[in-house]
Amino acid sequence: MSEGPLTVKRTTILSSVAILSMVLGGCSAAEPGPTEAETKAEQQRQQAEAQETERVQSVKAEVNRLADMYDFNAAIKLVQDDANEQLSSMVAGLEEEKAATVAWESPDRIPHLFFHSLVVDTRRAFDGDGQAQGYKDYMVTQDEFAAILEELHERDYVLVKPTDFARPDKNGNMKYRDIMLPPGKKPLVLSIDDVSYYEYMDGDGFADKLVLTKDGDVRNVYTDAEGKEHTGAYDVSTMVDDFVEEHPEFSYRGAKGLLAMTGYNGLFGYRTSDSQYPDNKNMKQDKETAARIAEAMKEDGWVFASHSWGHIATGTVSMERLKRDTKLWTKEVQPILGDTPHLIYPFGSDIARVGKYSGARYQLFKDAGFRYFYGVDGTTTAWMQQTDDYQRQMRINVDGLQFAKEQRGDRPVLSTFFDVDEVIDKAR
Repeated sequence: MSEGPLTVKRTTILSSVAILSMVLGGCSAAEPGPTEAETKAEQQRQQAEAQETERVQSVKAEVNRLADMYDFNAAIKLVQDDANEQLSSMVAGLEEEKAATVAWESPDRIPHLFFHSLVVDTRRAFDGDGQAQGYKDYMVTQDEFAAILEELHERDYVLVKPTDFARPDKNGNMKYRDIMLPPGKKPLVLSIDDVSYYEYMDGDGFADKLVLTKDGDVRNVYTDAEGKEHTGAYDVSTMVDDFVEEHPEFSYRGAKGLLAMTGYNGLFGYRTSDSQYPDNKNMKQDKETAARIAEAMKEDGWVFASHSWGHIATGTVSMERLKRDTKLWTKEVQPILGDTPHLIYPFGSDIARVGKYSGARYQLFKDAGFRYFYGVDGTTTAWMQQTDDYQRQMRINVDGLQFAKEQRGDRPVLSTFFDVDEVIDKAR
């Protein structure tokens, strides 16, 4: 029978094919693998490629953030000389966007809205005690502020710093500067008074203080009615931070707002006044914490202003008291916040009416380094005054008193910025 020989022949043929394959194509098992040096080189190449991809994505994100905030020069500078084609090719589009911006047509008419600390828990703030009416008159609630931010954004307002539109020239003379925005966008200054978290507010439904997280973010600590502490955005500055993070186009080149600071109750919820808290055993640590918070806020677009040390009526108190107050600001507050050329009058107590500044009070403030001054006028959307020596701007109070005036139809101005009836909290 032929079964045996056929089997042998099949085996022989298969072996020959295998041998031929080894000769012609080589056997993978017999090939030498990459050397250790080659493996290491490939790993380094892949790592470098991954790092470059990560760098490109990071730079793109920063360029887009800067462009969204209308800082086209800074965005272009990041990529114009970059060896990566993906990045350098962005310059043309950035130049095109920059060319489409226009100078704000009225640099001497820029509105300024100001707020006090936000009511978080209306049940505790508006509970009918001796403080309740004051809170209703001078504060807005967290819900009201959230709604106001949304409307300001929808109406194309953009936050700017005073130094964006007015600053000294090479000769030291104050001059208006161009704010370059896309057509339809409108500049707006925002400020917050009394960011000290005064002791009288304890337990009434407000944030307790500001803190600096491990990640370097400034947040509020808020204690609820049950005594539980929460860390998050519970006041104007932290809510603005979050809103700009989500809507960078709401900020011009990173601007946030001004913080009007007093000193007699300390700063940011820390009792940093040596004269008022001589028994504070944590004074050194409190001052250091407040200084770190201040530095972080300045880096994040906030500007500090004096609101006087003792929240005094700067336009009417005696010169003796004004001088004493200014010395206390210089001694207790300035070392923590740093120098500032901005002065926001407490109670809107300006040192002059509509005339230009002169006299002893102005000279005292000028000698103290102040060149930007802010009063209060809730009857017009924008009032400003400039001389070679200073810049002056009136602010509009956003609070319960202004809400009531608007609803009466008494020279309403807030309707330019938002609809009071739409934002007002039913808890009022």
